[in-house]
Amino acid sequence: MRPPDGDGGAETVVLTPGGADVTSLGGISVLSACKAEEALSGDFDVLVVCDSTIRQTGAAPDLSAPVGRFVEAGKPVAAIRDATLELARLDLFDTRAHTGDHSGQRGKLVLHDRGAVHYRDQPQAVTDRAVITASGAAPAIFAREILAAIGLGSAELRDYLAMYGDEHGAAKG
Repeated sequence: MRPPDGDGGAETVVLTPGGADVTSLGGISVLSACKAEEALSGDFDVLVVCDSTIRQTGAAPDLSAPVGRFVEAGKPVAAIRDATLELARLDLFDTRAHTGDHSGQRGKLVLHDRGAVHYRDQPQAVTDRAVITASGAAPAIFAREILAAIGLGSAELRDYLAMYGDEHGAAKG
């Protein structure tokens, strides 16, 4: 995402493995702008690795090159739900706090998982050194963290998105 000149918004560019157009599990057709493997950190403000159940298998596409380029450049990399498995396999959680959906079974899904000690079992998103993670229960807070990481956060946006994340707050009374 990169904000267009002057309006403070963000542009979303979809990149897919191999550059192929895809259809989501929900039946939404998505056109790819180019190959995800070729994403350069200088061309984008953040890399968001999308959720996909294929990441629970050995058939997931290899995104280590673009993820590595973004991490090396200090650019944000974000993953939600099953996409967090990709980052765990790349050892990004060895020294970073993170969350996701697979605390109980991640050891079976990610060989040599050394980041379990840094796992935060919480519904809120976690950001640690430009790596943003969230469980599937926190899409609004995940989006807030991404926008804040690229300088598009604001008090108004925080307040608006907090309305959707309030169910994750501590019980009162």
